[in-house]
Amino acid sequence: MKTIMSLTTASVLAISAGTAFAEGSITAVSWGGAYTKSQVEAYHKPWTAATGNTVVSEDYSGGLAEVKAQVDSGSVTWDIIDVEKSDAVRGCDEGLFMEIDHSALPNGADGSAAADDFIPGSFTDCAVANIVWSTIFAYDSSVMANGPTSIADFFNLDAFPGKRGLRKSPKANLEMALAADGVASADIYEVLGTDEGVDRAFAKLDTIKGSVVWWEAGAQPPQLLADGEVAMTTAYNGRIFNAVASEGKPFEIVWDAQVFDVDMWAIVNGAPNAELAMDFLKFSTATEQLAAQASYISYGPARKSSAPLVGTYHSNASLEMGPQMPTAPDNFATAISNDFEFWADNQDELNERFNAWLAN
Repeated sequence: MKTIMSLTTASVLAISAGTAFAEGSITAVSWGGAYTKSQVEAYHKPWTAATGNTVVSEDYSGGLAEVKAQVDSGSVTWDIIDVEKSDAVRGCDEGLFMEIDHSALPNGADGSAAADDFIPGSFTDCAVANIVWSTIFAYDSSVMANGPTSIADFFNLDAFPGKRGLRKSPKANLEMALAADGVASADIYEVLGTDEGVDRAFAKLDTIKGSVVWWEAGAQPPQLLADGEVAMTTAYNGRIFNAVASEGKPFEIVWDAQVFDVDMWAIVNGAPNAELAMDFLKFSTATEQLAAQASYISYGPARKSSAPLVGTYHSNASLEMGPQMPTAPDNFATAISNDFEFWADNQDELNERFNAWLAN
């Protein structure tokens, strides 16, 4: 941790050299909870210390509706927003986000150019990745001693009775449903790209529909488990990690058929503080900042040069963070890579299908 902190200080000085202490402010929008806390500690506070500028943090529950409303009305109050990749692509196509010059990003701490340092898929025309995260499912081991080990178990109400928590969205649910129905991880989107595949996924969801408790915000799944409202639930892996590491909850993650993705920073078109937002984006996606964030939450850094700097949990020096990452080899065997192009092309249609299915 000392190494990370010293490197973080160095990066503050390097990246912000020549940055005026304008004492301006940006509004950064993210997902709240432990994730936003990790950004505040690794990005917001060091950037403020380096530049004198402040960050106003706001939370949202995902999607583009709020961004679109601001841009369409010409009354933009958000500057920079943390989005899923499919939303980054779609928002760029719809003119909601500014284009980004990726050559302006800082080199890695090892000297490598940003284009080579970021993991594949980290750039879109209007966004830059910061973390790798995944949707997993989890259960309370104090309630279920012999717990589930596969995605098929999540859908098996006979062997594992009880309510199931699912995000109120087709994303990840359809992929996991097909995986539970026997489709190999590598073939998920080939199957989901057909009408028959979509029908198959919804048919699998039908088998547990009557036992589902729907969640929308990332903070809800750990609470559902803690309150005993569900026997198991899908969740963002970092939320479950935080409940275990920070709150001592007896939750267990099942990594089978995890759906992994990147989250990205995008600058809202018409942002009142666009120049400051770009400075913040460059700062927060530097090697050291991404490594520092990984000491607060179990989301993997988007830069390759960050991996060697990932250390222990910020409040427990005996807890190594590397094995907690979605990309750790033991966790990654059956991982499903979210196909952002599929969702950018099909999200509206599948949202309509999903909402109609919910209503029946």
